[in-house]
Amino acid sequence: MTTDDDVSEEVHDRQFVVALSRGLDVLRCFRANESMLGNQEIAARTSLPKPTVSRLTYTLTKLGYLTYVERYSKYQLGTAVLSLGYTALAGMDIREVARPLMQELADYSDVAVSLGSHDHTSMIYIESCRGKGALTIRLTVGSRIPVATTAMGRAFLAALPDAQRAIILDEVRARHPAEWPRIKAGVERAVIDYAKRGFTMSVGEWQSDVHAVGVAVTQPATGTVMGLNCGGAAFLLPRERLEGDLGPRLVQVARKMEAALGRR
Repeated sequence: MTTDDDVSEEVHDRQFVVALSRGLDVLRCFRANESMLGNQEIAARTSLPKPTVSRLTYTLTKLGYLTYVERYSKYQLGTAVLSLGYTALAGMDIREVARPLMQELADYSDVAVSLGSHDHTSMIYIESCRGKGALTIRLTVGSRIPVATTAMGRAFLAALPDAQRAIILDEVRARHPAEWPRIKAGVERAVIDYAKRGFTMSVGEWQSDVHAVGVAVTQPATGTVMGLNCGGAAFLLPRERLEGDLGPRLVQVARKMEAALGRR
C-alpha cells in the first residue's frame, strides 16, 4: 500500500517512477492462499482509485505479469512473475547454506524452521523445513507473515539500525492504527530481548495458537538482514522450551549460516 506520505516523497524525488511503484504494489497484493483477486479487492488493498487499478491490471496482463481469469472476472499472477521469482530464489546462496542446518533443527524440534526476507510490512518465506510431526505450520515458500507481531519479523527489526526500523514501523502504524499501541509495545520488548539473549519470541501474539522464536541472519558480503524462525503449535512450544532450548539452538544455527556464507 502506498500512503499519502509516500506519494508526497515520491513527487519530490525526480528519479522515482510512481507508475512503476503502483504496478508493483498491485503485484504485492497477491498471497499464496489467495491466488485470484478482482480490481475492487486490489483497490482496497492498495488504496488506489479503481480506474487506476483497472489501467494497471490491464497493462500488467498485457506484459504477462497477470493473467485474467474470465470465469471469475479476476486476475492471478502470470508466468512472468514466476520467472522473476524463481530467478531470484535460484540466486540466493543463503538457501543452499541454510537448508541442511534448518532441516536438522526441524527434525530435532519436530516443528517448522523457516527463513524469510523483508517486504514492506511483511516477511516472505524463501525457505522452509518441517519436522516429521503432523502438526507443523502449513506455510511454504512465498508465504507472507507480519513483520511486527511474529518472531521472525521482530528479530529482523531488532537487528536493524534504529532509523531503518523506524521507517518500517511508520508503515506498520499507518496500516494498523487501532492496534498500534499493542504492536509497538511488542516490538520494543523484542528489541530489548534481542539485545539481552540474541533471539525474540512471539507467544500467541500473531496467532493465538502459534508460538515461535526468531533470530536475524546477516549476509556478510552484502549486509542484507533476513529472519529465521522456529515455530509451531502453542502446546508443542511452551515459553519455557522456547527460552531454554529452541531459542539458543536457533541462535547457533544463524551463526553457522553466517560463518558458512562468509567462507564463500
